[in-house]
Amino acid sequence: MTTAPDRGSAPSTPEAPMLGIPAMPAPDYPADVRERLERDGREIIARYPDSRSALLPLLHLTQAEEGHVTRTGQRFCAELLDLTTAEVNAVATFYSMYRRKPSGDYQVGVCTNTLCAVMGGDAIFDELKEHLAVGNNETTDDGKVTLEHIECNAACDYAPVVMVNWEFFDNQTPESARRMVDDLRAGREVTPTRGAPLCTFKETARILAGFPDQRPGAVEATGAGGEPSLVGLRLARGEAPAGRRVSPRAAGGPADQPVPLPGDEENE
Repeated sequence: MTTAPDRGSAPSTPEAPMLGIPAMPAPDYPADVRERLERDGREIIARYPDSRSALLPLLHLTQAEEGHVTRTGQRFCAELLDLTTAEVNAVATFYSMYRRKPSGDYQVGVCTNTLCAVMGGDAIFDELKEHLAVGNNETTDDGKVTLEHIECNAACDYAPVVMVNWEFFDNQTPESARRMVDDLRAGREVTPTRGAPLCTFKETARILAGFPDQRPGAVEATGAGGEPSLVGLRLARGEAPAGRRVSPRAAGGPADQPVPLPGDEENE
C-alpha cells in the first residue's frame, strides 16, 4: 500500500538522489531574516482561503530577499505551506519570472516575439548582447544589468518594446536601448515611457509579492497605453476615420502619420 509523503519533514531531509549522490538539505535563513520573512509570509498566506495559493507571491517574497529563488527560499516556502520542496521547485522552475541564479539590479527584457522582432526587436537584442558583452539570461560584470529576450507583453502597438523590471520602454531602437542600459549602469535616472518609476529588481519582487509600493507618486503613475491603444476602440465606436498609423521607420515620414485606407474618402 502506498502511503502519502510526510510533507512536514520533506524540507529537512535530503532530496531524491541524483546520479547516486544525495543532495544536502538546503540551509535555513539566519534567525532574524527567517523571523522577518515568516511574518511577511503569514500576512500573504492570510489572503487566501487555500494556503497553497500563496506559493507564487511567497516565491516573489524570497526573490526580494536574495535577488533570485534559492534552495533556501524554496525550503522556506515548503515549510510555510506544508508542501514538499519538489512541489515548490516545480512551480519555481516553470515560470520565467523567477530567477534561478543571481541576477542584476535591472532585468532588461527585449521582446523578440513576431511583431517586435520584425519592427526591430531582434536588432535591439543583438545590439545589447554585443554592447554589454553578455548572452541571454547573463549579467554584466558590475551586477547591474541582466539581459534576456522575453515573450509578448501585450504592447504590440508600441513595438519594438523593451522592459526594465517589468516597466515599459516603448518604440525603442538599438541606439535608444544602448543609451538606456548605459544610464542604468552609470546610476543615472531612467524614466519608463509609462508606468511607475523604476526601482531595483528586489524592490519590484516585493511589490509583486503583494506589498504596497511606498514611493511617493508610484501608485498614481499609470501604466496604461495612450492614443495608439485606443485607435481600435474608437474605430469600433465609429468615433474615428478608418485610417491606419504606421511606424515612421516603415513609412519614412513623421511619427504617427495617418495613412488613408481604401474607402476612407467615404468618411470625409
